[in-house]
Amino acid sequence: MNTLETLVDLIDRHTQRDGSHISPVPGLKLLRASSPSMSMPVIYEPTLCLIVQGVKQVCLGTKTFQYDTGNYLIASVELPVVGTVIEASSTEPYLCLQLDLDKRVLSDLAVRYPDHSIKAFVSPTGLALNRTTAALHNAAVRLAALLDTPEDIDALAPLIIQEILYRLLTEPGSSLIRQMAQADSRLNQIARTIRWMRDHFHEPCRIEHAAKIAGMSRSTFHLHFKAITTMSPIEFRTHLRMHEARRLMVSDGLDAASAGFRVGYESPSQFSRDYVRLFGLPPTKHTGQLRELFNAAR
Repeated sequence: MNTLETLVDLIDRHTQRDGSHISPVPGLKLLRASSPSMSMPVIYEPTLCLIVQGVKQVCLGTKTFQYDTGNYLIASVELPVVGTVIEASSTEPYLCLQLDLDKRVLSDLAVRYPDHSIKAFVSPTGLALNRTTAALHNAAVRLAALLDTPEDIDALAPLIIQEILYRLLTEPGSSLIRQMAQADSRLNQIARTIRWMRDHFHEPCRIEHAAKIAGMSRSTFHLHFKAITTMSPIEFRTHLRMHEARRLMVSDGLDAASAGFRVGYESPSQFSRDYVRLFGLPPTKHTGQLRELFNAAR
């Protein structure tokens, strides 16, 4: 078997049913889907998504990212996205390896292996696609293979994860990863505000306060926030509210009006309009479909 076939075999054996599977390797998840999926709202943490079979589409605001075995996706900050598996079948399921990105390890590697090339500064988008290399695939195989020898995980997983992060830092298209590793980068300044907004999305969004947390002027903050998230701060807060409302309705069984009120809406009709604009369906209908999907996957 070649490297990709080996990864398919490993992930296929360790995911016997559809869904997200937390592995014994710290920070590693395996994902499987046996058919194309409906659009699923989710909050991405800083992560590497490496598809080994199938095709997925992720929407961040109005920007769409489609990726497969030839390219991997990096999420650099916490972002509300809508993901859709668009190619999968029972015989060739969508299979993906997802690895949390440890900023502490990234920062250490960035100091040890600096990039001396001269590049014009461009504020990055919070999501990025890069070409998958043979070296990255090889490291991913060795990480996934630890699932067959769990007694080796404690000793070897940190070394292999460090190698994977090194590959991300040193291969073409590493500018986003390097900004993640730089504590005072524009990316990390905006990341501070995003963390604050995740904790306070139900409150009014005071732009001056958000800019102060980022350590920027209001105009500079708007510029970089829009570049990284593809949304204005108000739009971003709306996405956070809708993702949490969806969770409350699907997981906790709240009705639409109660969920809307819980996330900061005073008007049920305004909540419904924003929900339809983001997810394409009224909240009750959409969450009903999601509940059916989750129940079928159990």
